[in-house]
Amino acid sequence: MAANRPSESTANWWRDAAIYQIYVRSFADGDGDGTGDLAGVRARLPYLVELGVDALWFTPWYLSPLADGGYDVADYRTIDPAFGTLAEAEKLIAEARELGIRTIIDIVPNHVSDQHAWFRAALEAGSGSPERDLFHFRKGRGPDGATPPNDWVSEFGGTPWTRLDDGEWYLHLFATQQPDLNWAHPAVRQEHEEVLRFWFERGVSGVRIDSAALLAKDPALPDFAEGDPHPFVDRDELHDIYRAWRAIGDEYGGVFVGEVWLPDAERFARYLRPDELHTAFNFNFLACPWDAGLLRTAIDDTLSEHASVGAPATWVLCNHDVTRTVTRYGRAETGFDFDAKTFGTPTDLALGTRRARAAALLSLALPGAAYLYQGEELGLPEVDIPLDRIQDPMHFRKGGADPGRDGCRVPLPWSAQGPYAGFGADAEPWLPQPADWASYAADLQSDDPDSMLTLYREALRLRREEPGFATTGEPGAPELTWLDAAPGVLAFSRTDGLLCVVNLAAEAAELPGHTAVLLASGPLDGAGRLPQDTAVWFRA
Repeated sequence: MAANRPSESTANWWRDAAIYQIYVRSFADGDGDGTGDLAGVRARLPYLVELGVDALWFTPWYLSPLADGGYDVADYRTIDPAFGTLAEAEKLIAEARELGIRTIIDIVPNHVSDQHAWFRAALEAGSGSPERDLFHFRKGRGPDGATPPNDWVSEFGGTPWTRLDDGEWYLHLFATQQPDLNWAHPAVRQEHEEVLRFWFERGVSGVRIDSAALLAKDPALPDFAEGDPHPFVDRDELHDIYRAWRAIGDEYGGVFVGEVWLPDAERFARYLRPDELHTAFNFNFLACPWDAGLLRTAIDDTLSEHASVGAPATWVLCNHDVTRTVTRYGRAETGFDFDAKTFGTPTDLALGTRRARAAALLSLALPGAAYLYQGEELGLPEVDIPLDRIQDPMHFRKGGADPGRDGCRVPLPWSAQGPYAGFGADAEPWLPQPADWASYAADLQSDDPDSMLTLYREALRLRREEPGFATTGEPGAPELTWLDAAPGVLAFSRTDGLLCVVNLAAEAAELPGHTAVLLASGPLDGAGRLPQDTAVWFRA
């Protein structure tokens, strides 16, 4: 089953891997309680092998009150009972590796859950205690201390400070239940280094770092000041942290991918220096509108940023935080911006699906690693969650104006005939599935030559088997060459005569000369022209 996959000794597997993101809670329910679990993932490993992915990235599976979908971790060494056990996680890691699929776990170093043992001890110990030094506790401003310690704004909206009964405030850049750790404290650094070793010793191949640019804070916790370094984003102190992590990863052959949202290309590239992180997520490409000129700029900028430090690029269209691709591309505004999310946005799903199919071939043809969020291979749309079922704290922190991120986290449809579209047998899923969800079921799409699932399987097979798609990583190697094309058309070659052409123009486009069509996202014009919103892979 694992034919044509990288061998165990392939140290650079991550440079051009296809990595599948699993949001465990919504992937597959093995015990029928309405919540996805590790048993469900293990049962679906054959599906993932057939899909053709090289690694699985699991969003947090640790013990958590789930105040923020698992990104509020109470214990990094324990699997949440809703998902399974540590022994089951170890078995899943081993079974996947036997099938040629590696495992990447998610680490959330900026904060922990308010149920974490450290924070509970800090609350009990009181003001001025060593336990509170592990976090950011401060007195408030004003004569009675009733004003937050500074003017910062939470990533979820509102103040990032919560006041306790004893009068002190604690910092949480995200939800109230996610107190920020003090990374200037050596115990915080030591604990995370030990957690990394814990999971590397259990066979994981990599670590994705959540909110990787936010850990270090200006120790004075000052108000924002124009022209001063940002008090909590992209602090220079971060790089020593990640150099220490890289040394640990190198001991085990493990890799790191950072969630680094930075507009400054030079600052972004610093995280990818040879002694720091291996890769970082490419949010400029993810958020880019469906526009040929903007996409080409995003691609060029990405390749340039990474070439400066010899790191491979990453390409992704969607993740557990972002509006699903077929929905986003079916709207008037096709880019992504958290601040622009709103209820009731008109969407043309047929148009969005056509563009999403073309975007899949575009992203998978680019040099570097590709990330695929669960359900994208099924063409799932964003779901409008009923107001009384929304769970995402982003919705509530923003006063209900933002629909939140639950719409891209709806449990997957596996079977057109099974209960709850085959997600689980007994209990209603933790988020409601739409009435037509079974029409997207994997079993229906598996035998349909025109389905989104078939397109992804074939694209991933070709990407794995065609030498021209490999990312060499050699300095100065021509990973991609742009070709002359009409306005609104993207055309480029890889090595070994591979061509990719994507038509984003308003009319059909002329195709370049070629000897064979390898794969197309939709039917080609009988006259040899490429229809609008269609992509094709050729052999020159």
